[in-house]
Amino acid sequence: MMTWLLFILFFMFLFLGIPIAISLGLSTVIIVMLFDFPLAMFPVVMYASSAKFTLLAIPFFILAGIIMEYAGISKRLIKFANVMVGHMHGGLAIVTVIVACFFAAISGSGPATVAAIGTILIPAMTKTGYDKGFSAALLASSGNIGIIIPPSIAFVVFGVLAEVSITKLFIAGIIPGLLLGLSLIITSFILLRKEKNLIRTEKSTLKEALLAFKDAFWGLMTPVIILGGIYGGFVTPTEAAGVAVVYGLFVGFFIYKEIHIKDVWKIMVDSSISSAVVMFIIANASVFAWILTTGRIGTTIAQALIAMNANKYVLLLLMNVIFLIAGCFLDAASAYYIFVPILLPIINQMGLDPVVFGVFMTMNLAIGMATPPVGLDLFVACNISGVSLNEISRKVVPFLIASVIVLMLVTYIPQLSLFLPNLLGIK
Repeated sequence: MMTWLLFILFFMFLFLGIPIAISLGLSTVIIVMLFDFPLAMFPVVMYASSAKFTLLAIPFFILAGIIMEYAGISKRLIKFANVMVGHMHGGLAIVTVIVACFFAAISGSGPATVAAIGTILIPAMTKTGYDKGFSAALLASSGNIGIIIPPSIAFVVFGVLAEVSITKLFIAGIIPGLLLGLSLIITSFILLRKEKNLIRTEKSTLKEALLAFKDAFWGLMTPVIILGGIYGGFVTPTEAAGVAVVYGLFVGFFIYKEIHIKDVWKIMVDSSISSAVVMFIIANASVFAWILTTGRIGTTIAQALIAMNANKYVLLLLMNVIFLIAGCFLDAASAYYIFVPILLPIINQMGLDPVVFGVFMTMNLAIGMATPPVGLDLFVACNISGVSLNEISRKVVPFLIASVIVLMLVTYIPQLSLFLPNLLGIK
């Protein structure tokens, strides 16, 4: 009874247009009052769940991503990628995916990736003959990579909740993220193969390529410094986030000189708002998860699924379907707190590495961000491009199909996630 009521209340508030964080908290408060849970535990659990050193990585990575955008790194990465492949048929589509991968390794956020590169790339693609709906759909799909390629804010939350190594999660996300990017490039080639109206840029000379590389060098070094420091064992993911902030400020003030003192206040306000939203969601979702755990709801559901004696592959497919649907309505942090306490025991029972579970669950939620009707990346791309939701929903379908194919490969071939961590000896 309590299980059904909890979820019914949550989704009822959600469909009424109440923000996710409020829906989580409000449904939990009602259950606490109806079933005689101690109301005093509400603020205690909220504080305990958010006051963790590891979670400091979230506001720092958000701040670093905003600083990089203000520093002009995104436009230099786009220029460099365009110099390298812009002369090819469909070159700007390749540029979009490549830059999304690079910016994902800076911002750790899907919507931030879409916003940062979309304002430059969508007008450029439209000007050179690309269909605006295609451009917006590709951009929204490429934004998915933002929470898969490290550093990923989503992986930080999952690592804390599932008590697995965040460093190992970061490394495990590299190959799946690159495969996702490759699938989008291949899909773009297929869709554009008969397109005759595309205007190619002239092939750049070696000198032009070197100048573009020199200009983008400090931006290209950002993921190297962040990830190299983590994988080399010099810093933890949380400390790396702090390093990324300092590095971004150094590049913005002294190298590219595009950040000025007057910009600091706006940078801090933007990052504070974004960080507060994420942390407020985590705090409310943690109380929701506490109810699931204390009421043994998660355990009951897990035991029921295990009792089905379903084939391992069938259970994994079922999980993927659940996550894909959830990703259309929930952000990654909320989904983790709702589903991980329920499904992690099943994953352990199946003998599957929790890191693999974290990767394919995150991929599902990432794909959901570009899935109609409420995918967040879709709305960001619509706002930037001026394309209607109906049009972008049609144009995004081939990219979603390609993404789901990669998702299935990552789900059923664990070595795609575990190869690099095992190679580097990360435990």
